[in-house]
Amino acid sequence: MQDMRAIDIHEFPPLLREIPDPPRSLYMRGAPPPENHKLLAVVGSRRMSRYGKEACEYIIRGLAGYPVSIVSGLALGVDGTAHRAALSAGLHTVAIPGSGLDDSVLYPASHRSLARDILKAGGALVSEEEPTFRARPESFPKRNRIMAGMAHATLVIEATEQSGTMITARLAVDYNRDLLCVPHPVFSEGGAGGHLFMKLGAAPVRSADDIIDLFGFEGHSKEAPGSEILTSEEQAVLNLLSEPMERDELVRALKFPINRTNALLLEMELKELIEETFGEVRRR
Repeated sequence: MQDMRAIDIHEFPPLLREIPDPPRSLYMRGAPPPENHKLLAVVGSRRMSRYGKEACEYIIRGLAGYPVSIVSGLALGVDGTAHRAALSAGLHTVAIPGSGLDDSVLYPASHRSLARDILKAGGALVSEEEPTFRARPESFPKRNRIMAGMAHATLVIEATEQSGTMITARLAVDYNRDLLCVPHPVFSEGGAGGHLFMKLGAAPVRSADDIIDLFGFEGHSKEAPGSEILTSEEQAVLNLLSEPMERDELVRALKFPINRTNALLLEMELKELIEETFGEVRRR
C-alpha cells in the first residue's frame, strides 16, 4: 500500500475541522492538496449523461493552471470523469471512496487503475474507514460529509431529486459552503436536482470562469486557442457552433466547397478550436 498513513485532526484540511461531526482520524495515500489550493468537490450521477460528461470535462479543463484541487468520490459516472479530467488538466485531485484504501477493497474495483493514476500524478486517496473496510451502503453518506466539509465549494454536474448527490449538496449548504450547479435542458431528468437547488439560491455554472470568479483568482480572462489569428472561415464555423451540430448539418450551413470544408474542420481540430465526437462538432 503506497504511502498509507493515518492522520489526526490537526492535519485535516482546515475547513473539515469546522464541520459538526468531523472524522476522528483519516487514512491517506499520496499527497494532500497544497495549502494555497482551493478545493472544489465535483459530484453527480453514476448514470451520467453524455451532456453531463462533456460539461464536467469542459469546466475542469478550463481550470488548468489555477491553484485548484478537484475532490470527488472515485465512483462511476461523474466522479470518475472529474478525476480523469483533473489529471488531464494537470490539476491535483483527491479521491474519497466509500471503502478503505487497501487495494484489495478499494471501491469500485473498476476504478482501482484510476486510483493508481491519481497517486502516480501526485494526488491523494482519503478515507476515514479502516484500510481493509469493504464499502457498505451506509458508508457513502459518511464519505459525502467529508467531501462537502473539506471543499470550499461543491459543483453539482447532474443529479435527480432522489440521489446521493443531493445528500452532498445539502451538506454543502449546511456547512455554509458555496453550492454550484450546471444548468441542464428542461427535459433532462438529470438536471432536476441541480435546478431545485438553483431555485433555492445555488449559483449556476456555465464555464470555468464562473468558478474562477468565485475563488477570486486574477487573470481569468482567457482567449480561445488561436483566437488572435482566426480567419474569416474559422470565425464562420465558430459562429455556427453556438451549440453542437451534426457534421453534415454544419457542412450544409457553411456552403463552402466540400473539400475546403473538410480541410478547414481538420485544421480547426488541430488548433484545438473545435472537436468532433460521434459525428457531432462542438467548440472547445
